[in-house]
Amino acid sequence: MRSRLARLDLLAGAAAVAFLSVVAGVPTAFAQEVATADEPATLDAVVVTGSRIKRPNLVSASPMTVVGGDEIKYQGATSIESVLNRLPQVTADSNENGSNGSDGTARVNLRNMGSSRVLVLVDGQRMLPTETADVNFIPSALVDRVDVVTGGASAVYGSDAVSGVVNFILKKDLNGVRLDAQYGIAQHRNDSSYPRSLITTAGYKLPESSVTDGARTDVNLAFGMNAPDGKGNVTFYVGYRELKPVTQDTRDYSACGLNLTGPQSNALVCGGSSNNEYGLFSLLSGPNAGLTLNNTKDGNKTWVPYDSSFLYNYAPSNYIQRSDSRYTAGAFAHYEVSKAAELYGSFMFMDDHTFSQAAPSALFQGTTFKINCNNPLMSASQAATLCGATAGTDVNQDTFIGYRLTGPGSSPRRDDLRHTAYRINFGSRGEIAPGWTYDAGFLYSQVVLDESYKNNVDNAKAAKALQVVNVNGTPTCKSVVDGTDPSCVPIDVFKYQGLSAAAYKYLYAPTYTHGVQREKVLSATVNGDLGQYGIKSPWANDGVALALGVEHRREELKFEADALAQAAGTKENAGAFSVNEMYGEMDLPLVQDAPFIKSLSVNAGYRTSKYDYLDKRVSTYKVELQYAPTSDVRFRASYNRAVRAANISELFAPQSLGNVSAKDPCAMSTLEASAAACALTGVTAAQYGKILPCPAETCVTQGGGNPNLKPEVADTRTAGVVLTPRFLPGFSMSLDYFDIYVDKYIGSVDAPTVIKQCTETGNPYFCSLFHRDPTSGVLFGDRGYIVATNLNTGFLQTSGVDVTSNYRLDLSSLTKGGDWGSLDFSFVGTYLNSRKIEQLPGLGAYNCKGLFGPTCGQPNPAWRHQLRTTWTLPWVPATISANWRYFGGTSLSSNDSNPSLHSPDYIEINRKIKAYSYFDLAATWKVREQLALRAGMNNAFDKDPPVIAAGLLSSFGNGNTYPGVYDPMGRTLFVGLTMDF
Repeated sequence: MRSRLARLDLLAGAAAVAFLSVVAGVPTAFAQEVATADEPATLDAVVVTGSRIKRPNLVSASPMTVVGGDEIKYQGATSIESVLNRLPQVTADSNENGSNGSDGTARVNLRNMGSSRVLVLVDGQRMLPTETADVNFIPSALVDRVDVVTGGASAVYGSDAVSGVVNFILKKDLNGVRLDAQYGIAQHRNDSSYPRSLITTAGYKLPESSVTDGARTDVNLAFGMNAPDGKGNVTFYVGYRELKPVTQDTRDYSACGLNLTGPQSNALVCGGSSNNEYGLFSLLSGPNAGLTLNNTKDGNKTWVPYDSSFLYNYAPSNYIQRSDSRYTAGAFAHYEVSKAAELYGSFMFMDDHTFSQAAPSALFQGTTFKINCNNPLMSASQAATLCGATAGTDVNQDTFIGYRLTGPGSSPRRDDLRHTAYRINFGSRGEIAPGWTYDAGFLYSQVVLDESYKNNVDNAKAAKALQVVNVNGTPTCKSVVDGTDPSCVPIDVFKYQGLSAAAYKYLYAPTYTHGVQREKVLSATVNGDLGQYGIKSPWANDGVALALGVEHRREELKFEADALAQAAGTKENAGAFSVNEMYGEMDLPLVQDAPFIKSLSVNAGYRTSKYDYLDKRVSTYKVELQYAPTSDVRFRASYNRAVRAANISELFAPQSLGNVSAKDPCAMSTLEASAAACALTGVTAAQYGKILPCPAETCVTQGGGNPNLKPEVADTRTAGVVLTPRFLPGFSMSLDYFDIYVDKYIGSVDAPTVIKQCTETGNPYFCSLFHRDPTSGVLFGDRGYIVATNLNTGFLQTSGVDVTSNYRLDLSSLTKGGDWGSLDFSFVGTYLNSRKIEQLPGLGAYNCKGLFGPTCGQPNPAWRHQLRTTWTLPWVPATISANWRYFGGTSLSSNDSNPSLHSPDYIEINRKIKAYSYFDLAATWKVREQLALRAGMNNAFDKDPPVIAAGLLSSFGNGNTYPGVYDPMGRTLFVGLTMDF
């Protein structure tokens, strides 16, 4: 199956490349950093992304894709991460379509190596602390272009750039006023027959057949002026963006949580959570310990055996698009005092306020609650079942309760996330002597997170509200009687919708957390053109170029949590580290303008770093070679060694509990593991066969930092060719092979792997990661979890080939008379050769190429591409553009034969996700010199995302699909304008 999908992907890629060949190529929307034969690159004598060398005509030896500002406008993007996620080199990470458990950020994940291994820059300098590199910080309307270097760049920029660099080049030097505004909506037709049949069978409300929602507004104003003497400029900007929320009940694919069912899991069914609105009770003590019972649906105080008919549909109120409001502001300035001193500085600010939303809270299973046997709110039959002979006494019995708060006074849980970020940098640059320049500056950035989790049940209050006695015929909390909590309100969980409005008000208690991360960077670089002093190869025209520098960086983290958050498993933490670095880079042209050697050059770089928490220095280095036999073709190759030290969050992030899709093989509903195997996970003989399953196949893990982490070591190799044939002016194509290997990578072992390895192999390391509830043995709640804190694990490896091509075709050359304008073709594609992971040394590796699922995560297709075709009209200053996005098919990882992936339970219904093609349309019109309009339609055919069982989704899954990979909203429409004054 995997080989068949790979063949289909290769056919799609071959078809796209063949099409480009037919038209003699493919625009600068996705330009490779190359120079054409007719128009050599003259990339300012500044710095090319991926190098610190200053030299005219310098080109990168590493694969680099450039996303132009026109491409951002054609996509109608108001969130810059959506533009990057379309690139085949990028895998979706945290974004606006995540809800329950989202941290409210938008991140970039190059080569699927993790967002912590890519360095995000603004105009060549660090944007924010790496682990808080939230690209919401970047107003999309302010972006001139984005350089994406997807090779190792640690020797140039520091250890974080293992998988590469994303460099946002912003629009500055504005002389006047510019207003950019855009409005967009989603329009979707709910006509997917299979999920609609499941919703109807379950008796749930069907989404409306046609919906228009998800409005997004983005307004940016920039104004600037040049100095009267022309030696400087100051530019200011302000912006506002708003996204309206969309709930999952508006889409048929997400209106109910889907579970697997049938022989070999050949079908889906609307499932849900056993924490239901009627009220579930798992008796942990008393004469009927081990029974799981449920209140009846008629509102009577009667218990019946629990079954799946009581499952609660948690999906409708969950967000598939979060609400978000963002304010940005800033300024850029520079002034040349003299050739020796050009002063520069910038200030950038963001306030991003977003809410994630999930189903109403509950008295969730996993917390042991005590119910006194003389609680007057119980019926006589319930008391007898719970307590037996002790009914009517003050004896307590232990229970798990799954009682969803859905009655009058209930509200969905809402996570209020506010990120406030500041970035200030200033410095001076200029000429020291002929051929020598310097750049010295200081950068300060700070990110503040204020989070409040609202409408959640306070378990301490719930415990008090369950301890109820009769006082003169009135049910009264014991804590009111003894004065420990006079505000306590009894809760009647013994019938459907038994809670009063006062009880809701009493139970709901928000938690608050506050975090601050700071980064300070002091750096200085000196550039030298030794060719001016005659230091050069005897066979070259250009001399040796040098870049030498030093850098001091300090990062700090502080995280605080209130008492309620700490009671729920969140821990406070603080930490800091500093690093002193020295680096150097040399570019040496060996031969130029010789027979069969148009150019031959070598580039080398070295960086040494001393972290205050490491005993030894760490070193990174690179060697790059470029050879052009003619101006038509250039070969390039590079080797980069990176040693990445842990960032501040990996070291000191607070430990907290979170949900994960997983099944407990020792739960009584499945009992897939033997008593001996379950004993290795911490199950006692008395607990075996009586442990409750994780609700909705959602167990709990404990994540967080580890101050004892060691550096990881990465090797990156690239080799490629760039074609710029003179017989075809304007055409360019590049093919680049990449191979990235990271040893001792910093991460955590995923829960499915921990469960599988412990129960199937008895590996003591994996078994030690189980922390079962000591009373009930469960893997959920606040006392049962799997440890998933950061550690140095095994290795990551990925390899493949990037293909990028651009071409402009003058249509007048194909027609007899008349001007029909021109067509621009822009193509970028990636073939994934391998994505291997070994979670611990010696455990054995597995290859996630062409797979998705609990262990492999989001889909890893063998082939992805984008092909944009743009027609520039000759009669009016306008363009019409169409884009084809292709995402190859993938298979379910748990069906794979690899022992590290294979599950004995074959799954038929989601065994594969077919290949997806999306088509987008856009148009621009420059009405007059001061006014330009644009409009567009993404996912023009309103294609639904794939429907996947909730238990098979892993990181960044939401709403029965992967919303960062596939379009979750349906067809989206936008209109915008740009005005210059």
